[in-house]
Amino acid sequence: MVSPQANGENRPKLESLTCGNLTWINIVRPTTSETEYLAQRFPFHHLNLEDVLTRQSRPKLDEYQDHVFLVLHFPVWDDEEGAIVSGEVDIFVGEGYIVTVDYAGNLKSLAELFAACQSDETSRQGNVGRDSAYLLYQIIDRLVDQCPPILDKIEEKVEAIEDVMFARKGQSIVRDISVLRRQVIAFRRIIWPVRAVVTSLESRVRRFGGPDMVAYFRDVVNHLDEIWDGLDEYKEVIEGLSATRDSLASNRINEILRVLTILATIGTMLTVIVSFYGMNIPIPGAWEEAGGSPFTVVVVILLMLVVTGAMLYYFYRKNWI
Repeated sequence: MVSPQANGENRPKLESLTCGNLTWINIVRPTTSETEYLAQRFPFHHLNLEDVLTRQSRPKLDEYQDHVFLVLHFPVWDDEEGAIVSGEVDIFVGEGYIVTVDYAGNLKSLAELFAACQSDETSRQGNVGRDSAYLLYQIIDRLVDQCPPILDKIEEKVEAIEDVMFARKGQSIVRDISVLRRQVIAFRRIIWPVRAVVTSLESRVRRFGGPDMVAYFRDVVNHLDEIWDGLDEYKEVIEGLSATRDSLASNRINEILRVLTILATIGTMLTVIVSFYGMNIPIPGAWEEAGGSPFTVVVVILLMLVVTGAMLYYFYRKNWI
């Protein structure tokens, strides 16, 4: 490892390693100190150095006479939030060097690859010992490889939702489906522009590597296509789960309304019966010549039970209950 020499608080915080004719400089959470260091030692455009200090909303690829600058975004799983966030890496590629800038410091795959090249001679020779185009492929391939585990997490959540879909935990299911849909949308928004950049990357960095780089970058594109196909599949599954949840909720509401309608209908008939016997007119079982009958309550209750039973039997024959 080679550390830059500087004094004071403005000392740039970066790491570098050299193997053969290739140098890899890695910067995490860049500041003006790091960009000034790069400006003094490399012919980088000042607009690209400004891009390094600010978060870029979309991937980009700028080609110059002696180097290439690209910005890539990759999905990162945030354990604390339980959500997918975007990790940005800015890369300068030139003859005999490559500079990587982890803007937010959340790309663990990049840090692990750099640490492996630092500590292990075999890894250093295998990744840094060739040329900058091949090292660029290794970096991008490692970052793409962090996507399938995130897909596995999405699959686990989909299966968990399917298991409890019919448990009638309405609000919880709605929230889980909404969160899952947001994660898939975020994943798709991050990964789709990367494919376009990687597809056009091989022709831009061919001059920094060997003739076999076409196969390597094509392999990365194939991996991105597989990830996109998986996202499409989960998107359709989530839409199906949402539709199933809406259908179950609708059926549940219909069941409740049916029961309430039956109760309201029976209650209406009972109210009519009680209303008749509440009128101050002669009704069989309610009045006698000498005054009120003591059996009036019994007659009313029996009549209400008969009407209720008859209506329930009728509803049963109609398959309404």
